[in-house]
Amino acid sequence: MRRPTSTTVLEAYGRLKGRVRRTPVLRNEALDELAGAKLYIKCENLQLTGSFKIRGATNRLLQIPKEGRAAGVVAFSSGNHAQGVARAAKLLGMPALIVMPSDAPGVKIDGVRADGADIHLYDRDTESREAIAERIADERGAVLVPSFDDPFIVEGQGSCGAEFAEQIAESGDALDHIICCAGGGGLITGLALGYKASDPSTKIWTAEPEAHDDWRRSLASGEKQVNAPGTRSICDAILTPSPGELTWALGKELLAGGCAVSDDHIRDAMRQAFRHLKLVVEPGGAAALASALHDLPSEAKGKNVGVVFSGGNVDPAQFAGIISG
Repeated sequence: MRRPTSTTVLEAYGRLKGRVRRTPVLRNEALDELAGAKLYIKCENLQLTGSFKIRGATNRLLQIPKEGRAAGVVAFSSGNHAQGVARAAKLLGMPALIVMPSDAPGVKIDGVRADGADIHLYDRDTESREAIAERIADERGAVLVPSFDDPFIVEGQGSCGAEFAEQIAESGDALDHIICCAGGGGLITGLALGYKASDPSTKIWTAEPEAHDDWRRSLASGEKQVNAPGTRSICDAILTPSPGELTWALGKELLAGGCAVSDDHIRDAMRQAFRHLKLVVEPGGAAALASALHDLPSEAKGKNVGVVFSGGNVDPAQFAGIISG
C-alpha cells in the first residue's frame, strides 16, 4: 500500500479547497485556566456533515474516474465516515451504500439517509462490517471506501492538519503540542503529516476512552495492541478494535504518546464546550478536550496546545442529558 507523506497531504489540501469548510480555531480563557495550558481549539464539529470525515471521503472519491462512478461506492462506519461518504457521493453524483451498526446514533443514520445513501444495518458484536461491505461492493461492482486504512483517506483527513498549521501561522503563534482523538487513526496520522509539514517540532498526542486505549498502549509498548472484545464507551465514533495497519506504520513514527480519559471526563468536556464555547460536540469529538482538562501530559502544562473537536453528531436526547447532568 502506498504510504502518505507530508507532500501528498499538502496536495490533498489543495485539492479539497473550496470543497470542504475551513473550520475555525477558537480560544477561551476559562478553558485555558481549567487545563493549565493555552488551548487552540480546531472545530471540525462545524465541518460539513458535522465531522472531519468529509475531508477523507471527498479526497478518496475524487480518485475514481468519471467513467467508473456509475456503480457507486460502499463504506462501513458507525456514523461520521458514513455521512462523509454519503455527502461526497451526492456531490459527485454517485450512488452510495453504507454498512452501519444497528446501535449507531439516530442522528447519524438520519444524516446518511438525508444525503440519499442506502443503509445496511449489522450487529457489531456478531457480524463483520468489513465482510458485509466487501460482499456488497463485489455484488454491485462498487468501490469500497474504508474509513481510515487507505492512503487517500489519510491524506484527505490530513488536510485538517495543514489547515490548522496555516491558521496558527496566521495568528502569529506556534503550537508545542496537539491532542486529537484516535480510533482507526486516519485523522491523527494525517493531521500529524499535515501539521508537521509546517512545524516538525510540534508533538502530537492521541486521546481515547480509558477502557479503549489501544493507541496509548501501542505507542507505549512499540507494538500494536488490541482492545478486548465487547469493550464499550459513550465515544461511539472512535471504538475501533486496534490501530489500522497503515495508520500504525505512520503513527509509531509521528506520535508522541497517548492520553486516556473516563466517560465522565468526556461528559465534563462536552459540558465545558457548551458552556464556554456554545458548541455541540459529540462524545468521541470531545475526547481531546477531555484529555487536555483531565490527562494533559506533564510536559504540555503551561504550553500552547492544539485541541481537535473532531465531530458534533450527537443524539439530542443524549446531549441534553449530558449537559444538564
